[in-house]
Amino acid sequence: MKKIITRIGAIVSALFGLLTIFAGGSVILDLFDMREKQGAYVLFVVWVNFLSGFFYVVASYGFLKMRTWTSPLLLSTMYLLVLTSIALLIWVWTGSPYENKTLNIMSFRIVLTALLWLMARSFRKRFSISMIL
Repeated sequence: MKKIITRIGAIVSALFGLLTIFAGGSVILDLFDMREKQGAYVLFVVWVNFLSGFFYVVASYGFLKMRTWTSPLLLSTMYLLVLTSIALLIWVWTGSPYENKTLNIMSFRIVLTALLWLMARSFRKRFSISMIL
């Protein structure tokens, strides 16, 4: 069961991370006219999502190798996303332009990160401290 959980976590984390890096990088670098297609995107949200994409990819390695640092990495990513969501809500309340899909995507990211964190916690407690490296 542990191997199934870690493999699912690794695959989901890697795919979601790579997709996030591609999507965020496309907006940041304006590849494929992505900025125009996104409408009223919020730049700080795009940057945080882009950064978290790299965290997801690193976490996928942690899942595969069952490293104890995977859980704190995902928890930190989740905290970063929550803080960004709070900043986004303030952005919305001040009347700044945004897309409704941004709120939905941030909610999805937080939930997915929480699920990945729970998966990483499932094997974190079962291994000794020597598994860190």
